[in-house]
Amino acid sequence: MIIKQITDLIEAFAPLDLQEDYDNSGLIVGRYDQEVRGALLAVDVTEAVLDEAHEKGCDLIITHHPVVFRGMKRFNSADLTQRCVERAIREGVALYACHTNLDAAPGGMSWRLAEILGVENLGVLEPHAGTSKEGAGFGVVGDLKEETDTLEFMRMMKKRLNISVVRYSDLTSDKVGRIAVCTGSGVDLIEAACAARADLYITADMKYHDFAIPDKRLTVADIGHFESEYCAIQLIFDILSKKLITFAVRKSECSCNPVNYLV
Repeated sequence: MIIKQITDLIEAFAPLDLQEDYDNSGLIVGRYDQEVRGALLAVDVTEAVLDEAHEKGCDLIITHHPVVFRGMKRFNSADLTQRCVERAIREGVALYACHTNLDAAPGGMSWRLAEILGVENLGVLEPHAGTSKEGAGFGVVGDLKEETDTLEFMRMMKKRLNISVVRYSDLTSDKVGRIAVCTGSGVDLIEAACAARADLYITADMKYHDFAIPDKRLTVADIGHFESEYCAIQLIFDILSKKLITFAVRKSECSCNPVNYLV
């Protein structure tokens, strides 16, 4: 099977024109007419993931984060990105990323995380300004079946997502019923979550002063960047496995959080 047959399925769900201007989604290493035997799905391209791809006979790695995010001027093995790209080229492994286009796609990243947490009746938190695609945008907001104790909900979230730490702002209520979610770095959508009358906003990459932005209008919970986006693996698997019956699509077992916690 050639790469384009695989990426066409992903891009039908998450078109590349949904990606942000700063992003680098799409085919980063390889050719669209290249024959591949299997695809490995991961959050990031790392040396461990490349080892795993070799062991599993996968010559295409599909990740959420682009391995090359900014321009590269040298290939001399000076850092992890250079080593991974050099190795992929040398070993004939294609690298493809679906990043902010998968974030913005209807039914994309935030939708998937919200569904895992039992949030229903979802709507887009911030519609995508650059497309007419219905439902495209960043973040979602919806409702729980019934109001739940705020701390109990966060404990459930911690367990269900297998996360070590939840950082959160002041509790504005003992109970939550309306939940907003944005995977990855979502501080810019705090005001949108407030405007949507959410009781709790779940995101990642909050800095110290960011926790004061809600000003008791809602509670913000930071669950960690990797933790919020690990669902990308299953989401991409679902997109591909429905159509690719005879092609090997494997979920990485070596896709690990670069952040470690002492708990």
